[in-house]
Amino acid sequence: MDLSGILSIAGYPGLFKMVSQMKSGLVVESLLDGKRMPAYAATQKILALEDISIYTDADDVPLSEVFGLLFKKTAGKAGPDVKKASIKELSEYLASVLPNYDKERVYNSDLKKLFVWYNLLAEKGLLKEKEAKKETKAEKPAKEKAAAKATKAEKAETPKPKSEPKGKKGATKKVKK
Repeated sequence: MDLSGILSIAGYPGLFKMVSQMKSGLVVESLLDGKRMPAYAATQKILALEDISIYTDADDVPLSEVFGLLFKKTAGKAGPDVKKASIKELSEYLASVLPNYDKERVYNSDLKKLFVWYNLLAEKGLLKEKEAKKETKAEKPAKEKAAAKATKAEKAETPKPKSEPKGKKGATKKVKK
């Protein structure tokens, strides 16, 4: 899942989309009501969703992968309603998608927040698979690289025509009349 530009700001409900940057912070737009506001990095705790991960028994799993698993299970629709579902139901639902998540280190508030965020992004249609990166110079096929090297080698081997050196040899004299 592509979560770039989606932020969580401590003390504010919901999620925000980064609109622009300022000298002292960011301009963000609320996903709940669409209002824009400044967010100051010096005074507010701003977290990018792409930097958040879920504890598991082995390694941490990025939130984008967890959202991807939830997206496949729900077929792109919202998951369980946090207001109606119990903590046990939310825990079981996450365990059905991510069976090895660490139940001791992932708190109940984290579970609620996870599903609130997922449901909000699903409702707004912001859950999308990452697009394949465009081919860059470093990722060109080997044939193109070999062809480029061959043309460079041919240019280096081609003899350059010799130009006559400037000087007395071959120079003409002016005759005074």
